[in-house]
Amino acid sequence: MKRIPKLFWPNALTLLNLTLGLGAIMIVATPNARTNLLFLASFFIGLAALMDRFDGQLARKLDAESELGKELDSLSDLVSFGIAPMVVAWRTGLMMLGFVGLLVCILYPLCGAYRLARFNITKLKGTYMGLPITLAGSFMALINILNVYIISRGFLSIFNAIITAVFAIILSLLMISKFQLKKI
Repeated sequence: MKRIPKLFWPNALTLLNLTLGLGAIMIVATPNARTNLLFLASFFIGLAALMDRFDGQLARKLDAESELGKELDSLSDLVSFGIAPMVVAWRTGLMMLGFVGLLVCILYPLCGAYRLARFNITKLKGTYMGLPITLAGSFMALINILNVYIISRGFLSIFNAIITAVFAIILSLLMISKFQLKKI
């Protein structure tokens, strides 16, 4: 029996992260997606965060870090924590803000992409510069879950959309900021 290369396992977790992010987007793209599907999409983003947490650890433990894995991780993170949370946020309220909501939905992944690119070329040891996109995406997933709950109770209002937009803008700015956060 042929042995599976050690690079396979961390990259498999990274691709599972990407699969969950794509799954979240496809769930939200379902016409007339009900609240249980919107919750599932947000849950997928949370699961993607777990995969992202462990893929790097596994790569280091197996001594299987690679440039391919690093780039694959960034691309997966952009989809799962940059695009997917905002697609869900659009469906759970930001669309009520019209053009402003659309701008917020564009700003957030643009800042996430910038943050990921800067991370890939910066050689900081033991610290992150700016809020990691995985953390920002996880916060957005929690906000989306709260909005899904509010929708299920029939209380969604323009106020919820504005609060979501404000959080998304704050998270966007934190991702591109230059503050340093110690790795845990």
